[in-house]
Amino acid sequence: MVTRHAAAFRRLHDGRTGFLMPNAWDAGSAIVLAEAGFEALATTSAGIAFSLGRPDHTIPEGGKAVSRSEMFDRVRQITAAVDLPVNGDLEDGYGAEPEAVAETVRLAVDAGLAGGNIEDFADGRLYDEELAVARIAAAREAADAGGGFVLTARTDGLMLRSPAPLADAIRRANRYREAGADCLYVPGVNDLASITTLVAEVDGPLNVVMGLGATSLTADALRSAGVARLSLGGSIARAALGFVRDSARELLERGTLTFADAQIPQGELNELFARDRLG
Repeated sequence: MVTRHAAAFRRLHDGRTGFLMPNAWDAGSAIVLAEAGFEALATTSAGIAFSLGRPDHTIPEGGKAVSRSEMFDRVRQITAAVDLPVNGDLEDGYGAEPEAVAETVRLAVDAGLAGGNIEDFADGRLYDEELAVARIAAAREAADAGGGFVLTARTDGLMLRSPAPLADAIRRANRYREAGADCLYVPGVNDLASITTLVAEVDGPLNVVMGLGATSLTADALRSAGVARLSLGGSIARAALGFVRDSARELLERGTLTFADAQIPQGELNELFARDRLG
């Protein structure tokens, strides 16, 4: 049975204009983003990791990764907090083998996610291409078993600087589409010419992430280029932590509290978080 949120999420990908999908890291951030009026949200593994005091992806010596069970604890809090489709950052599926990826997708459906991303790299290296295709095929089979889950295949050659990153990304993305991906995601593209090439040569809806670094790209420009979905990764979470650091420095170094001017009033937050969104 196709769930209401999964059906709505799939329709967004079929639209003619790209939709914005900001990334939440806990229930509170999800509620604030939903209140702003977005049609869908995503989770951010980076934001969730940082909120737990953990590193994301490449784990420095002494660092501890966020486990799948810890990640899904937070995912369930997010999906329970908002009456919107939520797309999950499922990292590499929490295991190299196709069955591990399939199990992660089954858990994602059970957690109330309308869709999710599967990456094709681990430990700083792309998976062998044939294995990567098999992983997406296994994810597709698991997704089809229930809920109408929207599967996004992510390829990270541009982030990892493979020998021919754009050509490799296009080839991999199209193979993942053939294996059953509904949406394709190529992070690391930060210029309109390359994005336009991806839109033209990738056979399926394209997700582009904004905010990985300084950029002059705008949502309107990406929509005009034909991008189907615009996400933000961990950029809002990182900006929030940047605000915390700047606030601490202001207080310690100058003894002032101008940062407090940007806070949401207590009463407004109490009212916002007291509403029953799913009732």
